[in-house]
Amino acid sequence: MRKILRGFGRASLLLLLLLTIAAVWYWRASLPKIDGAIKLPGLSAGVDIVRDAEGIPHIYAKSSADAYFALGFVHGQDRLWQMEMNRRIAAGRLAEVLGPGAVDTDRFLRTLGIARNAQAILANLAPETRAMLDAYAKGVNAYLSNRTQALPAEFYLTGAPPPAPWQPVDSIGWQTMMAWDLGGNWTQELLRMRLSQRLSLAQINEFLPPYPGDAVLQTQDYTKLYRELAGTTEQLRMVAQVAPPSLVEGMGSNNWVVSGALSESGKPLLANDPHLGLSAPALWYFAQLSAPGLNVIGATLPGIPGVVLGHNERIAWGFTNTGPDVQDLYLERINPDDARLYQTPDGWAAFKTRSETIKVKGQADVTLEIRETRHGPVITGALPILAKAPLDARKYAIAFAWTALRTDDLTLQAGMRIDTARNWDEFVQATKDFSAPQQNMVYADIDGNIGYIAPGRIPIRKPENDLKGLAPAPGWDARYDWAGFIPFEALPRQYNPVSSRIATANQKIVADDYPYFLTSEWTLPYRAKRIADLLDARPKHSLESFAAMQKDTLSLAAQDLLPLLRRTVARSADAKAALAMLGGWNGEMLAERPEPLIFNAWTRELSRQIFADELGDELMNDYWDQRNVQASMVNVLKDVDGQSRWCRNVNDKLDGKPQTCADLLASSLDVAVADLQKRYGAQMSAWRWGQAHQARSEHRPFAKVGLLAKFFDIRVPSPGDTYTLDVGRYNLRDRDEPFVSHHAPSLRVLYDLADLENSRFIQSTGQSGNVLSPLYRNFSQRWVDVSYLPMQMKRETVEAHKMGVLTLTP
Repeated sequence: MRKILRGFGRASLLLLLLLTIAAVWYWRASLPKIDGAIKLPGLSAGVDIVRDAEGIPHIYAKSSADAYFALGFVHGQDRLWQMEMNRRIAAGRLAEVLGPGAVDTDRFLRTLGIARNAQAILANLAPETRAMLDAYAKGVNAYLSNRTQALPAEFYLTGAPPPAPWQPVDSIGWQTMMAWDLGGNWTQELLRMRLSQRLSLAQINEFLPPYPGDAVLQTQDYTKLYRELAGTTEQLRMVAQVAPPSLVEGMGSNNWVVSGALSESGKPLLANDPHLGLSAPALWYFAQLSAPGLNVIGATLPGIPGVVLGHNERIAWGFTNTGPDVQDLYLERINPDDARLYQTPDGWAAFKTRSETIKVKGQADVTLEIRETRHGPVITGALPILAKAPLDARKYAIAFAWTALRTDDLTLQAGMRIDTARNWDEFVQATKDFSAPQQNMVYADIDGNIGYIAPGRIPIRKPENDLKGLAPAPGWDARYDWAGFIPFEALPRQYNPVSSRIATANQKIVADDYPYFLTSEWTLPYRAKRIADLLDARPKHSLESFAAMQKDTLSLAAQDLLPLLRRTVARSADAKAALAMLGGWNGEMLAERPEPLIFNAWTRELSRQIFADELGDELMNDYWDQRNVQASMVNVLKDVDGQSRWCRNVNDKLDGKPQTCADLLASSLDVAVADLQKRYGAQMSAWRWGQAHQARSEHRPFAKVGLLAKFFDIRVPSPGDTYTLDVGRYNLRDRDEPFVSHHAPSLRVLYDLADLENSRFIQSTGQSGNVLSPLYRNFSQRWVDVSYLPMQMKRETVEAHKMGVLTLTP
């Protein structure tokens, strides 16, 4: 027996040794080659890739084509799995590697036709843009063909096949998906359609109030029509649940620029921080591209050539989302005698149809029949539920119109031309091709000029359109058709304004007399006002004052609500203690304090108690979101136009008296405190906002696999809330982790036009997409601390602290 045990022990040790050796081998094999030389086909001359101290590649080439080739190569080295997932999302091919659970998302994306449209866009690009896309794809494929680096762990863990060659359409498809992330009007149209099942138009306008200072947009009473369409509405709701997430409150961005008149250096300063979904690895990848006629540094998107946000030798730029209404849903009436036809203003027309096959890991292929109308793809056919739907869902279909589904969307071309612009005129000329998503672009140059333009393709809605894009429109009525697009020359712009400053934070950016309709659903102006206040606070600004602004965590939204909350008559000792803690709090969302946690838990529960009885459980669960409740909750508590009536319980009375807002303030505080004690312990002074409000960068797809999520996701305690400059948006509907931040400044950049070498940037995770790399999460704590990396372009400076130099030779 002892011999057996000794033999077993030796075998176990040997196995452990072999596993250790294999793990060490894989770890080393998974890291990219960053020193030496590699001979690759497709180059015209040698290229040096200098990795600086943070692993950021600085590409020095003798032609632009070779620079884009090298960018494709380093993207492949560092972010291959991310690129693979990105193109599979755009092409609707997730189920091939993720199995049946991804089929419905694939159905939706195939129905939109992102990949098909990308192919058509490719044919419309200028020759020089296609050449750069080809060069980039060749660089990715040179990496794949000559790869000595082990595949990322995700390929082995999912059983995904090695990646196929990269194609230019893969880059265009991902550009369209970025536009999807920043556009979400269709979901608000669906919300109004669903609210019509329970609320009057007046109630809907109170629950979704107009932008502060604006009047309620006058529309027809669409609730009567939609109440007859419960089946179609339910079908559309199910489609929305499988669609990739799009714009939510907290996704947007900040940017501001001042001229030399307001800076200590006498030259412009520019700040930018786009607020997007946090992912692991980060959405952004830093790089410099240097070649004759091209010298640009900043944030790139793996899978897309060029720098999206950055600076070259003469200009710097930053984007925020404008948030225009560029998506419309159309209710299409189906011919009762021939389901192949739908009604148009000119009579019946045939649906365009096509068939696509979705391959599913471990299961049989799925065949998808897709219909299109003159407005766009029919998205209510994206799920196989039509046969089970109520009668009205067989009478009507919902078509989806979106400006990014046009074959003349040249947004990617605009981005590449911005990289080489040398002055305001060239910058504006480059933006003429920018279609989707419309962006608030701020600009500065070394000559001292500042500017702003909001390029994009925005549909013109006819004067007789009495829905204004707020709700699904009858597709057979021509008054709801788009009447062309806002001319480029009429889009908002400024150049060297008298104020010497420009700032945007997704707020309303046009005056009331602007002749065109952009949207009525601007982001609440809390961040915009805070930027203005902080710019006013100093006569002259510096990079340090701009950095302090990006770090600011004072919530003006909290300051709006605090006086209303403090009038609460607390019922219990614990509630009184919590209320006392908020008594002297100014609304600053600091990670190390308990007050932000008490405030956010209380207002979360308060919003539920105010609106849940009117909306019902299903609607409340689907639309319990800051975008929908912040402004309306303030109006209710202030009793604007008698809106305190929302506090009454529609089902019963309290102690024989109508329920009041005072009752809900007290009861919601009791519930919130009890919930916090259950989650974080009885001692309130030990509660910490940062503990609850961790910034979670989610891995795709392992964020949904419990054990793997612990290794692949990145979590960091963080400050802020949805309305602070240092944004940290959480999800009210998340019962397990309601305060975890999912959207935040994915990137922070500060540009110094007095000396661009002083510019600085940071993104949320690190350069590498390899979970075993020391560069996978090395930025995360510095990012949450609002620290920065140097944004340097001079080769001698970069090489002084380099990690390595890799030379690519033809």
